[in-house]
Amino acid sequence: MKEKMKKAFQVFEGGLFSDVEKADVGDSYQKLGEQGVALMGWADPFTPDFSLPKHVLDKTIDALRSPLSAHYTAPVGNDALKELIAERSRTFHHLHVDPRRNVIITPGSDSALFFAMFPFIEKGDEVMIPSPSYPNNFTNVKMMQGTIVPIPLHAEDGYQLNIEEFEKRVTPKTKMVVLTHPNNPTTTVFNRKSLLDLSNFIQKHDLILVCDQAFEDFTFEHEMITPASLPGMFERTITVCSVSKGMGLSGYRVGYIIANDEIMDVMYGCAVSVIGATNTIAQVAVMEAFKDPSFMERFHKSYDVRRHAAYEILNQVPNVSVQLPQSGFLCWVDVSQLGNSSDICAYLIQEARVALNDGVNYGVGGEGHLRIVLGVYEEDAKVIDALHRMADALKKYSSIK
Repeated sequence: MKEKMKKAFQVFEGGLFSDVEKADVGDSYQKLGEQGVALMGWADPFTPDFSLPKHVLDKTIDALRSPLSAHYTAPVGNDALKELIAERSRTFHHLHVDPRRNVIITPGSDSALFFAMFPFIEKGDEVMIPSPSYPNNFTNVKMMQGTIVPIPLHAEDGYQLNIEEFEKRVTPKTKMVVLTHPNNPTTTVFNRKSLLDLSNFIQKHDLILVCDQAFEDFTFEHEMITPASLPGMFERTITVCSVSKGMGLSGYRVGYIIANDEIMDVMYGCAVSVIGATNTIAQVAVMEAFKDPSFMERFHKSYDVRRHAAYEILNQVPNVSVQLPQSGFLCWVDVSQLGNSSDICAYLIQEARVALNDGVNYGVGGEGHLRIVLGVYEEDAKVIDALHRMADALKKYSSIK
């Protein structure tokens, strides 16, 4: 039966007939947790601990008891929530958007990312993706039968964009650039020069930009610039956002897209067929988080402690290199001088009782690296203890290869 599927889909495996290493595929990753392994490869804030703010929890319970709870919201989203998003976007993104023309609510940012790309990409279209990058950027292009054009990012440049790498690879078939900003997995916050260079490139070659800003909320000492706010870019940028990473509301599955009304008119027209309607209760509850986001201050402090701890602990390991994480709660670790990253991932499960992400899943430039999710567990001490176990195990690794 599988051979009857599109060739683009035949390459995917979900772990039913083979071992799949990715944390978000199959149940092998969860089984490691049942065996006492620390799961630090799933970007779900404070999992598995309880971290829901009281005012959001209370609103969730109220919404469950209301007549609305069993009914649809419009496929384009709750109007009141879109108003709050537009208000935040004016101050955070520096975008003046009409909530009824420029915002659509989606069941999480992964579906939003797919929906942002889907109207544009046809078979043979070339899509530029700075790499290493979020795996779904590549997966979506494959499913749409587009052609992936990886644009290498380099540690020596701080993983910033080098527009010459784009110019060398642009062709008449190039249609889109997909940017994860801040970047997942490298945590890079792209600076003003990188983004101005990119915006000039996109306008020069008449391209579309899809910008996934799921990790936008915590950028510490770095300026967060939304590309759509740059001159000439709102008309050709689809911005994808999430409440999962910054607000820690992953289980609510609420994301959103911001785009100009020419693009949004098409999305409104086919929303019911592509994304359905986002959960009614979740949208009502998320509104409370937008009204009072003060709970995020605790998250910010915790992630700041953890990123500095990871930087200090792991850089003490010979042949291991870590740049100070710039955003969110991830850490990108270079183990290329130590050995094969896939082997090291497997070794750390056994020796340190910690499960991480192998960098090979993040595209060109990912091999020889590990992605650590520092945002797991409510207690900083648990994460720091796991970092020490990793460091001790890695120090032993070179002697037993």
